[in-house]
Amino acid sequence: MEGDIIRLPEMLEIAGRFGARVMIDDAHSVGVLGEGGRGTGEHFGTIDDIDITMGTFSKSFASLGGFIVADESVINYVKHFARELIFSASMPPSNVASVLKALEIIESEPERRDNLWKNARKMHREFRRLGFDIGTTETPIVPIMIGEDMDCFAFWKELHENGVFCNAIISPAVPPGSALLRTSYTATHTDRQLDRVLEIFERIGKKIGIIS
Repeated sequence: MEGDIIRLPEMLEIAGRFGARVMIDDAHSVGVLGEGGRGTGEHFGTIDDIDITMGTFSKSFASLGGFIVADESVINYVKHFARELIFSASMPPSNVASVLKALEIIESEPERRDNLWKNARKMHREFRRLGFDIGTTETPIVPIMIGEDMDCFAFWKELHENGVFCNAIISPAVPPGSALLRTSYTATHTDRQLDRVLEIFERIGKKIGIIS
C-alpha cells in the first residue's frame, strides 16, 4: 500500500531458525524489483531461499489472473486442495497472449525498468522537497500522507478536477487519522507529465494546508 519493501533476508533468517516456509506475495514487485524484474527475491539475491512466490498479472503484465512458483509437490497440493483454483475458470487466450508478450518485454527491454526507477526517484525527491510526507516508500508506489479522511477526500477531489488521477485511501483500509493519497508511476510517464503532477500537488497542498 505504501511502497515499502519487506526486510526479506531477516525474515528468511527467522524462518530458517524455526523451520518455517516462506511465501512471498510479489504482486507489485514482478517486473519492477530486481535487476531482471524478477521481484523481491532477486532484489535481495535470495530467490533460491523462497519456498513459494505468488503474483498477479493485473499489475506490470496489464492482464488478469496470477501465478504461483514453488516445488512440484507444492504446486500439486495447491491444484488439488485450493478452492480458489478448483472453482476458477481458465484465463482467456487473449489474456494469456498479453501476459507472454509483457514477459517478453520485461526480459528484452530493461531500459523500460530503468526509466521507471528514474521516474520513481524523481517523485520521491521532489515530493519530499515540497514538504510532503511520503513515508518509507522505496518503490514507484508513492503515498502522500494526509491524515483525516475528509481532508483526503477534499485533496483527491481537487486533483481529479485538475486532471490528476490517484487513489484516496481512508479507514478502514488504513488506521483512522492515517488517510493517504496513493500515487504510482510508470516507465512511460514523461518529465513534462511528472512536473505537471508536482505543480498541481504543490498548489492544492498549500491551499488545503497540507504543506506550507
